[in-house]
Amino acid sequence: MDVTIATGEPLALDEGLFGRLRRDCAKDWDGYVNHPFLAALADGSLPIEAFREFLVQDYLYLIHYARAYALAAFKSDTLESLRIYSRAMAAIVDGEMPVHIAYCADWGLTEKDLVATPERLETIAYTRFLIDRGMAGDLLDLQAALAPCVAGYAEIGDIIRRSAKTVLQGNPYALWIENYGGDEYRGVANAAIRQLNRSAAAGGGEARYDSLLKTFRGAVQLETAFWGMGWAKR
Repeated sequence: MDVTIATGEPLALDEGLFGRLRRDCAKDWDGYVNHPFLAALADGSLPIEAFREFLVQDYLYLIHYARAYALAAFKSDTLESLRIYSRAMAAIVDGEMPVHIAYCADWGLTEKDLVATPERLETIAYTRFLIDRGMAGDLLDLQAALAPCVAGYAEIGDIIRRSAKTVLQGNPYALWIENYGGDEYRGVANAAIRQLNRSAAAGGGEARYDSLLKTFRGAVQLETAFWGMGWAKR
């Protein structure tokens, strides 16, 4: 085993509104960040077909994820927020998606293969949930829907990197683990958590807590279903 722990600032998982949302759906959150799919990914035993299924659907998810960040920019009521979310959308489209395509190529998947694959029901349900929450609500509602993805992946990266059962050497998924367990992604997650917390403080998050918790929990459950989609292919 060769596991290197990220050395940057700790994850802001317990801060502000995000911390409360995470604590109040602890059972669902635990099922998400400790899913069997991830345990098998961590020790390298996950079947290749299960990971390929996830990779393809994750690319299709990213298309809508970028649209959700464009919607967040539209919903922004300050220039600072507009800049934050417009940059985030560009980072997904111009940064994360090309990297994802290059990574998929290592698994024998071309961009043509990715875009030609139909969206699974789990992908449709999750992505349309994000867009619906953004269209029906305001920026804070959309942030509550988006937060489990960006913050959850950072926690998953931490969990995997710290686990004694994790194997990086010879693990076909080592690059994925390094990405989400690294300092750079941790910084992205912390920025998203703190942006949500700022919006909550400015926009009456306490008064709307029950609705925000429902949205947050729904996104966590849909994330868990996404792992299940790949796990079913084992």
